[in-house]
Amino acid sequence: MNKWQAQQAFWSSFGLPAYDELSVPDEIWDDELQKMVKVTMPYITYEAVSGNIGAQTIVSASIWYRSNSWKEISEKAEAIAKAIYEDARTAIQIDGGYMKVRLPNGTMHSDRMEEPTDKQVRRIRFSVELEFLTAY
Repeated sequence: MNKWQAQQAFWSSFGLPAYDELSVPDEIWDDELQKMVKVTMPYITYEAVSGNIGAQTIVSASIWYRSNSWKEISEKAEAIAKAIYEDARTAIQIDGGYMKVRLPNGTMHSDRMEEPTDKQVRRIRFSVELEFLTAY
């Protein structure tokens, strides 16, 4: 698995679809329905990077929900923070080494954001630290 695939696998491991923030599709293939379907919330977007060996890089990710409440999205953000802090998913084997994921300073800093044009869109943006321990 390369650096890009590792980031996709990591963000997809939280029970929501995950997309590179620069390539959120309009439609995706649904295996169950055997057809293309419109992408709907909830999902995660993330800043994809290819860091230098041993360099720690701060990247942002966002959780997106459509709701009248912040309850579900806040619970998901807390679950992600807990998993990053405690879980083995934070050291992912990749080609030639590992990708480590940490919370900067050991805690998740997050911002709640609303979409001005759609009052039901809820977004929580947060930062994580990636470190690539690879030869390339």
